[in-house]
Amino acid sequence: MANDRTAKPDVSQRILDQATRLFAAHGFVGASLRDIAVAVGIRKPSLLYHFASKDDLRRGVLDQMLAHWNEAVPRILRAATSGPEQFDAIAAEILTFFHDDHDRARLLLRELLDRPEEIAPLVALRVQPWAQIVCDYIRKGQEQGRVHTDVDPEAYVAQVINLVLCGFATHTSIRAMLGNPPVDDVEAASRLLREMLRVAKSSLFIAAVAAPPTAASAATASA
Repeated sequence: MANDRTAKPDVSQRILDQATRLFAAHGFVGASLRDIAVAVGIRKPSLLYHFASKDDLRRGVLDQMLAHWNEAVPRILRAATSGPEQFDAIAAEILTFFHDDHDRARLLLRELLDRPEEIAPLVALRVQPWAQIVCDYIRKGQEQGRVHTDVDPEAYVAQVINLVLCGFATHTSIRAMLGNPPVDDVEAASRLLREMLRVAKSSLFIAAVAAPPTAASAATASA
């Protein structure tokens, strides 16, 4: 008989996945440990074996989500050879990450709105380091004449983060704005992602330098 561990993610990861989904849907207060345990298919005491408290579980969810970028952004910037290629590679990574699970954006947006004082230290720890790397690359692009000189790197990164989180968190609610009769969810996501990429890229790069989207970013936007 096959071991359960080979057939499905380990219990801790399943708890984190279901907590992400339920915290995104109902908020931290609205989702109980019992609800999460039931969704995982375990009892509450078993959940508490892996995460000592609800706050501990929340920290685990957010830390896992945000820690991804500390590894991903430097890796992408090292691999790409030009400014536009670096932009497209990071954009593809971000869009894929949130497109694969819209609850990630919904949860982060809820936390930023509902519990700003509590998430701020985690943002400083997990987001600020890679955001600073991106800001440094923007400044390098300005020095090389590839990026608009009036771009404020820190403000630009902050606005792009807002654009991505809000876009993914709300697109199913606002898709009726895109057509009459309303378009389906797939078409809405594709159109919003294409426009998100266009706005972010055109506001950063000088037109003569900006390259067409790479195959990776174009494929993500059409997913």
